[in-house]
Amino acid sequence: MIRGLAKGDNAFVPTAALRLAVRNGVDVAALLVTEQGRVRGDADVVFDGAPAHPSGAVRLSAGEDGTVWLDADLTGVEEAVTRVLVVASTEDGALRDVRGLSVEAFGPDGTTVTGYEATDAGGETAMVLAELYRRAGGWKFRAVGQGYVDGLEGLAVDYGVDVAEGAPEAPPRPPEALPETSKVPAPRAPDPTAQGPAPFAAPAPVPAFVPDWTFGAFFEPRTLNGTGNDVLVAEDLPPGPVIVEIAVATDGHTAVWTLDRNNKEKDLLVNSTEHNFRGRLLVVVPENRPLRLNLTADGPWQAQVLPLAAARRLTEDTLECWGPDVLLHTGAAADVAFHYRGNSNFIVDSYELADHDDPTTLPRARYPYINEIGRRREALPLPDGPVIVHLGRADGPWRARLKQPSAAVSWLRRARR
Repeated sequence: MIRGLAKGDNAFVPTAALRLAVRNGVDVAALLVTEQGRVRGDADVVFDGAPAHPSGAVRLSAGEDGTVWLDADLTGVEEAVTRVLVVASTEDGALRDVRGLSVEAFGPDGTTVTGYEATDAGGETAMVLAELYRRAGGWKFRAVGQGYVDGLEGLAVDYGVDVAEGAPEAPPRPPEALPETSKVPAPRAPDPTAQGPAPFAAPAPVPAFVPDWTFGAFFEPRTLNGTGNDVLVAEDLPPGPVIVEIAVATDGHTAVWTLDRNNKEKDLLVNSTEHNFRGRLLVVVPENRPLRLNLTADGPWQAQVLPLAAARRLTEDTLECWGPDVLLHTGAAADVAFHYRGNSNFIVDSYELADHDDPTTLPRARYPYINEIGRRREALPLPDGPVIVHLGRADGPWRARLKQPSAAVSWLRRARR
């Protein structure tokens, strides 16, 4: 046990380069706050994903036996910073489960200056363990021990960290009336000024190409046409996940079900009342039998079965679409930001393929996911690709683009897992 301060006590420390050891096995961060008790921005949050403050005065490094080292050069802390908070948090369990939760400060010569052991932690998952603060022209160390049952997010809000994940986007474009139609016209280019879906058009033919990424077999697209209720059958497809793009000229109800080997409806993929439905569905072709889908439609329709390699790519450029879709992320970890402007369900999940070795199946869907109703701005964190992002329900226009998470959001993610 450290022979240091009791909770609430304080003591002067040298205005020098101190090393603080935070024990035992907790996540550690430092917040540099001003006289107003707030950080100035993400840069004032120092954690394992951003381990050095831009000033160079505060740094984090991992040690042995669950110890994290916080180097604080008090001679180099910016004048606007009046306090350096030492924050401890857990990803699993509460802080009361951490034995020997403590912070010990060492001077430039390696000798102990002061310390504090938190012996009364309870159900909190985050705590301001201690702080270094300016006083009378020097610096003092205070044993704080202030816990937060609502975790890092509650702590962050108290100190002015921006916890919002969304980013401002351009305002919606003016709506365009949807014309009546009674037959499937030829494909046409989308109107870049339209808010809603373009006037009904069958899916444009997919040209032959050599994919730069594949999961499972690659095959030439299959095209099916019909009118009204029908069973869509695609023979001789390799087993595994595929994309089915469907367009229906309709003023009524559209539904798509998968069929099991007994031709019984199994999974409901589409349940829409949208005028002139169009969407891309994620479907798994069963082994040793054809792909069969039951379609409810009151007008002409066309469907294309595409390999998963035909998924739209997520980039930092804004992707504007309408309806359910299948997207592909192949880069480094990032956020995908959505702006959904429909009035019904918006459901998005994702599938991490990096360690999935069976191309005939999809892995279990990742958490977190999005499941909301009505107009929304949401962000979904993605790991390193390849990752399939599946918009399972989206009866309305939406936008999507990749953005790198801010330092503060990355730090807070562990509290949202």
